Amino acid sequence: MGGVTDQSVANAAYKPFLMPVEDVFSLHQGRLVMVTGRIERGSVRQGDAVEIVGFDGNVTHIVAGIEQSRVPIEAATAEMNVGVLLPGSAMGAVSRGRVLTKPGSISAQVGFTADITLLSEEQGGVEVVSGDHLVFHTRTAAVLGTVTLPKGVDVVRPLHGAEVAVVLEEAVALEEGQSFAFRHLGRAAGSGTVISLLR
Repeated sequence: MGGVTDQSVANAAYKPFLMPVEDVFSLHQGRLVMVTGRIERGSVRQGDAVEIVGFDGNVTHIVAGIEQSRVPIEAATAEMNVGVLLPGSAMGAVSRGRVLTKPGSISAQVGFTADITLLSEEQGGVEVVSGDHLVFHTRTAAVLGTVTLPKGVDVVRPLHGAEVAVVLEEAVALEEGQSFAFRHLGRAAGSGTVISLLR
């Protein structure tokens, strides 16, 4: 099992850089912004260009520095928890729910199709019908979205699944194969995987 895990980490290291944003801090009287998170894949170095993706637009900035446990480091790679320093002008463009990524490697989307599976009633699963508003949790983002069931399917019941279409109220970084969880009526209701993006 350890070998499989090591291999998956190695594979992640060679993919384009992506780090979900967890927290954002203003430093040095606003001259710098520290963006913290765990690197999902790839690597980043001081001087690299990174794109902030999600919500109301994409912005590119140059990495001014990287810290791990408050210690400056030159580079960071997949699985590391770090703080990425950006210019102070990034403050209004970065927040939890967005991602830092290699420019052009991923885009923000509002529509997608997905396979979903509902939890049992004991776990919080409730019936889902077309038009229901669910809160979708993917990476560090939590976004309200509307679900549409396939033609001929009136309801999805606990412990059952379906292929559905989703339209989010805000664009988030999405790609095929991405996993997510969702809540319905204030309770954890199920999980799913993105099948395709509706561009």
